[in-house]
Amino acid sequence: MALQASSLLPTAVTIHKGGKPSFSFKDVGFFGDSVSDYIRAEYKSSLVLRNKALQVRPIRAQTATASPDIEQASPEEKKTLRKGTVIITGASSGLGLATAKALADTGKWHVIMACRNFLKAEKAAKSVAIDKENYTVMHLDLASLDSVRQFADNFRQSGRPLDVLVCNAAVYLPTAKEPSYTAEGFELSVGTNHLGHFLLARLLLDDLKKSDYSFKRLIIVGSITGNTNTLAGNVPPKANLGDLRGLAGGLNRINNSVMIDGGEFDGAKAYKDSKVCNMLAMQEFHRRYHEETGVTFASLYPGCIATTGLFREHIPLFRLLFPPFQKYITKGYVSEEEAGKRLAQVVSDPSLEKSGVYWSWNKNSSSFENQLSKEASDAEKARRLWEISEKLVGLA
Repeated sequence: MALQASSLLPTAVTIHKGGKPSFSFKDVGFFGDSVSDYIRAEYKSSLVLRNKALQVRPIRAQTATASPDIEQASPEEKKTLRKGTVIITGASSGLGLATAKALADTGKWHVIMACRNFLKAEKAAKSVAIDKENYTVMHLDLASLDSVRQFADNFRQSGRPLDVLVCNAAVYLPTAKEPSYTAEGFELSVGTNHLGHFLLARLLLDDLKKSDYSFKRLIIVGSITGNTNTLAGNVPPKANLGDLRGLAGGLNRINNSVMIDGGEFDGAKAYKDSKVCNMLAMQEFHRRYHEETGVTFASLYPGCIATTGLFREHIPLFRLLFPPFQKYITKGYVSEEEAGKRLAQVVSDPSLEKSGVYWSWNKNSSSFENQLSKEASDAEKARRLWEISEKLVGLA
């Protein structure tokens, strides 16, 4: 119809002095008296169609050119198009903060800083210049199982995926003469370092399973002090979980001992025992879930961070002498920045994807699979630790 109308339109054209043409509809006679009305109707119809065509064409053009010009990513490629999301507990200082910065600075990770002190974590992130777009602070108190559950709920409500969970936070009370307790009444070091993290990891395991990222990992920070096959691990008091009677009794003085092995309270040993628990838990996670879920489970010792705030409860003389001793005598000193890069490597390096591994670094800062002590690699003890821990945190 539009083509027919266009053949009838040049009935009269007038060129004005300004050079602008004007059109008028006059009958040319060979169609009879009704030609003007016919042309007007046809012309209006043509204008409507043309206007509609002008409105639609840009959409058709976009649709037509998008497919051939843009290569569609394969399912595997799509997994790497978005930022990864990593939760790091205890990210307001020390190793956790250094790791958060190392990952955030790549621009490839969004870090959830899971911390007990919200304002401290915000100030810490700003102090090391972490881009606000690359981190979020969320409240988490590992010494309260209710807080752990609330954190898991809050994280899910955020709508973010979970690709890596780093269990890093730790309590170390080497000079304490009397035990402190969690909200549920467990000795504070083991209750926080092990039981709090155990519940957190169990609650978020389903979120890790659902990740569509190129990999998914659960990392638990261990310690050389919990490994009695090393020189540092043989410095008294040595880690020893015994037959777990204290843990089975609830780690309180109501039913039994506050120590896992049922012995007398020792703050330094409680910390070392908790690190053995962390490494045993990692291996049990690996045995139970790696094949089913594809999640990589790992622990690590990033080196001796002699200046870390973890030692803030130690005696002043120790805090003064320990860093130079590690720097110039043992040569085992590692800065917080370097340790953070090492933990970030376990989070993101494709070459460290092997599950069930305890990672360490040599003097050239090259990673390697380290050997755990006999107790820290005891499969039967890991199984019993798991079952007792499930009951204590309310999962069994």
